[in-house]
Amino acid sequence: MNLSAQDHQTFFTCDTDSLRPSDTVMQKAWRERNPQARIKAAYQALELNNDCATAYVLLAEEEATTIIDAEKYFRQALKAGEIVYRKSQHCNPQNAQHEAQLRRDTNVLVYVKRRLAMCARKLGRIREAVKIMRDLMKEFPLLSMLNIHENLLEALLELQAYADVQAVLAKYDDISLPKSAAICYTAALLKARAVSDRFSPETASRRGLSTAEINAVEAIHRAVEFNPHVPKYLLEMKSLILPPEHVLKRGDSEAVAYAFFHLQHWKRIEGALNLLHCTWEGTFRMIPYPLEKGHLFYPYPSCTETADRELLPMFHEVSVYPQKELPFFIHFTAGLCSFSAVLAVLTHQFPELMVVFAKAFFGMLLSPVSFIMEKIKRFMPSSLWHQLTQI
Repeated sequence: MNLSAQDHQTFFTCDTDSLRPSDTVMQKAWRERNPQARIKAAYQALELNNDCATAYVLLAEEEATTIIDAEKYFRQALKAGEIVYRKSQHCNPQNAQHEAQLRRDTNVLVYVKRRLAMCARKLGRIREAVKIMRDLMKEFPLLSMLNIHENLLEALLELQAYADVQAVLAKYDDISLPKSAAICYTAALLKARAVSDRFSPETASRRGLSTAEINAVEAIHRAVEFNPHVPKYLLEMKSLILPPEHVLKRGDSEAVAYAFFHLQHWKRIEGALNLLHCTWEGTFRMIPYPLEKGHLFYPYPSCTETADRELLPMFHEVSVYPQKELPFFIHFTAGLCSFSAVLAVLTHQFPELMVVFAKAFFGMLLSPVSFIMEKIKRFMPSSLWHQLTQI
């Protein structure tokens, strides 16, 4: 079972599904591995109940070939989901089964509205997308598992509504709330925006950093500490790929997803990438042992590489942090030992040939010395040369 199937079962199923035939069919559909079988099951569920929102969700995600087609399905899902959600609200809240059903119907409604917002964003209706996401966050403030605020940040950056971006960060970039690359790097981008157009490393080295520049550099260091893989994608030192469906916080998969959607916003602000280029590596001097001790966050998790290899495609070279680099002395010693072993084996197998080779090698090695000595002997008086050789 892939991660999407697990997510769908978590969001869209509950213990009362057996009471509604259409939900029973959809419960089996989410477990089905064959895409055509899932689509067929969704149509069966709609035949049983034309207001089955999860069936429309499946069709939008798996049968629709364009964003416009997907949006049509999601609008049908929204209409059906609102009907079911209103019915669930009138159920007895003290009943555990009804509470589970209300939670499931809430998840479906929020999921559908978020998907509609993303469709509007992709189709260029950004203000509409922002309104949908703001309404969602206002109506369901505790339902943060879908990270709607991160989608809102990206849409506001596209509108260049930086004051609104700062307002969202003020609410969600809190010490008590979980962080993400989107939050940390967006905060760094806003700080960089205030100084990046005038920033010059030569000027800064002469006069020192101003207070605003120090704040920007500290924000970049904070973001890099949280996810050290992002700068290489933003600076195009590594090639971008399509982001995976699921990401791991602080991992390479999150870095790919963030850079894929936010690189354009960094490029739009003059000098922001230059400031990042000049300062991001300074983070590593603050945290020489990132797996043991962090500066502003917990130590960097050592398990991200394995998880990212499962989330990202095989052809992608997964970024590893910290780099496991061996000292030069170890490389030199290993090379010297290998060379000595090869010489020993060749000398044992071909002793006469190796003697000839050694004489030829040392003859070539000493030929410049012999040439210089001959020149000196030729230009020196014979009596002086005789005296030198007697010493």
